[in-house]
Amino acid sequence: MATSVAVERQPSLNGIISDPQTKNLTDLPTELLEHILCFPVLKHVDICNVSCCCKRLHDVCHGRGKVWGHQYKLRWPRLQRFYRQNECCDWLREYKTRHRVGIQIQRTVESISKRFFTEVPCVGQVLGDSFAEIESLGMPEHFCEDELLFILNSDKRKSLTLKYYAKKILYFLRQQNILKSLKRFLEQPVEQQSALGGAVLVDQYCNPLTDLTLSSISAQLDEIADKVKKMLRIKNPSHPSIRIAQGDCLVVEDFELQRQVVCALNSVLYEQLQFKGNEFDYYNPLNSYIHQVLQRRTGIPISLSVLYMTLARKLGVQLEPVNFPNHFLLRWCQKPRGSEDIYDFVYIDAFGKGKQLTAKECEYLIGHQVTADYYNAISTTEVLLRMVGNLLNIGKRGEGNEKSYQLLRDSLDLYLTINPDNVQYLLLQARLYFHLGIWPEKVLDILQHIQALDPSQHGAVGYLVQHTLEHIQHKKHPVTPEVKKRSAPEHLEVQYSVGLIMKHKRSGYNCVIYGWDPKCTMSQEWITTMRVHQLSNGANQPFFNVLVQDGTCRYAAQENLEPHSAPLEIGHPEVGRYFSEFADTHYAANEELQTRYPEDMVETLGTVQELYHRLTPGCVNQDQASATDQNDHQAMPM
Repeated sequence: MATSVAVERQPSLNGIISDPQTKNLTDLPTELLEHILCFPVLKHVDICNVSCCCKRLHDVCHGRGKVWGHQYKLRWPRLQRFYRQNECCDWLREYKTRHRVGIQIQRTVESISKRFFTEVPCVGQVLGDSFAEIESLGMPEHFCEDELLFILNSDKRKSLTLKYYAKKILYFLRQQNILKSLKRFLEQPVEQQSALGGAVLVDQYCNPLTDLTLSSISAQLDEIADKVKKMLRIKNPSHPSIRIAQGDCLVVEDFELQRQVVCALNSVLYEQLQFKGNEFDYYNPLNSYIHQVLQRRTGIPISLSVLYMTLARKLGVQLEPVNFPNHFLLRWCQKPRGSEDIYDFVYIDAFGKGKQLTAKECEYLIGHQVTADYYNAISTTEVLLRMVGNLLNIGKRGEGNEKSYQLLRDSLDLYLTINPDNVQYLLLQARLYFHLGIWPEKVLDILQHIQALDPSQHGAVGYLVQHTLEHIQHKKHPVTPEVKKRSAPEHLEVQYSVGLIMKHKRSGYNCVIYGWDPKCTMSQEWITTMRVHQLSNGANQPFFNVLVQDGTCRYAAQENLEPHSAPLEIGHPEVGRYFSEFADTHYAANEELQTRYPEDMVETLGTVQELYHRLTPGCVNQDQASATDQNDHQAMPM
C-alpha cells in the first residue's frame, strides 16, 4: 500500500509522464478512509497491519474509534444490545477485552474435559468448583456468555466436547444470575411482588438456556388482554376496562362490570384460544413453566391460575390466590368492602375452564372437607413455594435419570432460596448431592446448617458427614482409569469399538458405543433381572456401554448389537462428553476417551471403511491426524 507522496515527474509503465499532483491513499479525507477501512472483507488483523503503515493511517484507525467500532460490531453482533446507539466508547479497548475473554474462556472450557472426564460417577454431572475459573477472570459477564454462545453456535458436528462443557458452564452462570434476581425479588415489598414475575423467575431457573424474559411473557399476555377488550367492546362499548392502558392500575368496582370481564376472559381463554388443564400428562414439568403453558396452551391449576389472575388484573378485576389442597384456586370477593367470610367469595377454577364454585363445591374437587384456613388468600412467596413444591415432587417421582436429577436439583435450589431453613429439604439436598457424588464441601456446609437448626437430626447428619469426609479423602487420591487395549489376549473377542453407530437387534434402538468390557461386569442381581442367562453366550461375552437415541445409557451384549446400515447422529445429551466430532459414518473419540481405549480409533476407521466404502486410504490417515488435534483454538495476534 503506497503511503508516500510523489515529489517529481516519473514515467509510468506505459511511458506517459505521471502528474506530480496525483494523490496517494493517505491524502484522502479521514471520513473516506474510515469508510474504506470499514469494508466487511477487512478483519481485525488487516486493520492492525494498516495502522502500522504510517502515522496517518494509525490515526485514522485509532483516532475517532469508528473503524474499531465497526470491527467490534461485525465480529460480535450479539453484544450490541449492551451499548446505547451512537455511544462514545473506546472501541479498541473493548475489542481487546472481548478478544482476551474469548481466548481465556476457550482455554478454560478445553481444560475441563481433561480434569473431569472420570471425576463424577453419575452421567452428566460436572463439579461446581470447575466454574470458579470463569468467575475469577474478572471480565464483563456478558463477554463470557457471548463467547460461550459462540462456541455453542459453531459447526454443529464438530467441537462436541467443547460445546458439551460450554453448555454446562453457561447453564451454571445463568442460574447464578437468576438466583440473584430471585433474592432481589423476595426483598421487595409484598405489594410489589407479582405472581407472574416470580413464576417467570422459576421458569428461567429451570430453563436457563431458553431465551425467556418477563417482558416477552407480559407482551403475550397483553395480546390476550386485547382480545378480551375486543369482546368487551362488542358487548359493552362503554366498559371501563376497554380504556385501561398497559401498566395502568385501574380497578373496576361495579360487580356487574367485573362479571362481564370474567365472562369475556373465560370465552377468549378457553373457547377462542383453547387453553385447558393437562389431565392426561399432569406430572409433566412443562405444565409448570409459564412460557410452555403459553406456547402449548395447557397447564396445571397453579400455572393457569397465575395467568388467569394476571389477565384479570390487567382488565381491572382483583382476584386472589388460594392455596387449596391438591387443587390451586382463585377467589373473587362479592362484597364491596372486602370480607374474610369464605362464603362471601366465588372461587374460580382456572384448570376447569374458569368454572365458578361456592365454598362447598370446592370440597367436591378433592373429595373431603377442609377447614376455613384453606380458603384464605396467600402471598406471592407462598404461591412460588407451591409452584416449586410441585416441581420437587415431579423430580422425586422421576426415573433416576439425569433429567429428573437436574429437575430435583433446580427445584431444591429454588425452594431453599425462598425458604432457606426448611430442614426437610436441606436434608434432601444433602442426600442428593451425596448420592450424585458432587460438591462434598457444600454437603458438609448443608449438614452443619441442619445441625444448627434441628439437633435431633444428628443421626442422619452424622452418617452423611462420615461418608462425605471419606469421599473427600478419596478425591485426594484418584484412581487411574483402566486402559483397555484391543491387542491384549483377554480382549480378542471384542468385535466392535468406541465411536461405532449401532442398532440393537432386539429392541431396535440406535446408539453409539462409548465403552466396552470383555465380560459383563454388572452385579449378579442385575444379570438376573436383565435375564442375561437367556442370551446364547450369557454374561461370558463382551458388553458395550452405549448412548441411546432416546437419551438413556445402556449396557448391551455383543450378540445383541450390529453396525447400523445407515449411520445417523445420536441425539444424546452426553455425546460431547466422549466424542469430539460426528464424521458421517461414526463418532470420533475425544482425547480422554482415546486415552482409555488407545487402539479403538484405528479399529473404528477400518470398520467404517469396510462397511460403508466412503473412505479412501488417505482419508484414514487424515482422520487419525484430526483426532489428535481436537478443538485446537488459535488466538489471532492483536
